[in-house]
Amino acid sequence: MKEPHPETLDRLSMRSRPDGAPLMRQTWGKLLFMHWRIDRDVLRPLVPEPLSIDTFDGSAWIAVTPFTMWNVRLSFAPPLPGLSSLHELNVRTYVHVDGVPGVWFFSLDANSRPAVVAARTFYHLPYFHAEIALEQEGETINYDLARTDEPPAEFHASWKIGGRPRFAHPDTLEFFLVERYCLYALRGDRLMRARIHHEPWPLRDARLMTLDSTMIESHGLPTPAGEPLLHYAEEIDVDIWGPEEI
Repeated sequence: MKEPHPETLDRLSMRSRPDGAPLMRQTWGKLLFMHWRIDRDVLRPLVPEPLSIDTFDGSAWIAVTPFTMWNVRLSFAPPLPGLSSLHELNVRTYVHVDGVPGVWFFSLDANSRPAVVAARTFYHLPYFHAEIALEQEGETINYDLARTDEPPAEFHASWKIGGRPRFAHPDTLEFFLVERYCLYALRGDRLMRARIHHEPWPLRDARLMTLDSTMIESHGLPTPAGEPLLHYAEEIDVDIWGPEEI
């Protein structure tokens, strides 16, 4: 089956709510999308077939996304004390298969050992444990991460929030980058897909004040050139379905 051209993928239909009950519910917040253009050929060895690398105007993108989450729970149970909140940072790119656009994660770091074990076991995602601190003073957020697993990686950044919330419009770069409603993962040699659902991202502007990171480089990828494209979101509720084999 021939894959559709990335510019013709049906990106809007994935925002519809999947059938059935979600497996998990959680709230994401203080989230910063940091995006850089990257050569698709550089990413190809790290993205398994049959996934195609998704592009916008011919360019692939890589992202570092630090955030925090709370109200983490199974959809049929209340949050568990000590296990319902954590910080996370992921390194990702964008892919599609069978016409369905989604996210491919190179790594996800979290400051909760139980969350790392659970996500590796049930979602087959490349989670790592890290020590993470998030502090906010007014409109400035400071985020510090030091991975305690191998390979080593660190992230230290400060950013200032600005602007009023807005929503990304279809056919724009903003929409391509942030409006993603499924993730892909490998379980052995089998490709898995998990759906998520939430309201459209309420995006705000952000200005990077400091950045010192080896998150992308820890995957053997080159340091991205230039300043990242930034989008900030204060809070969003998310439903997550279990993974299914494609």
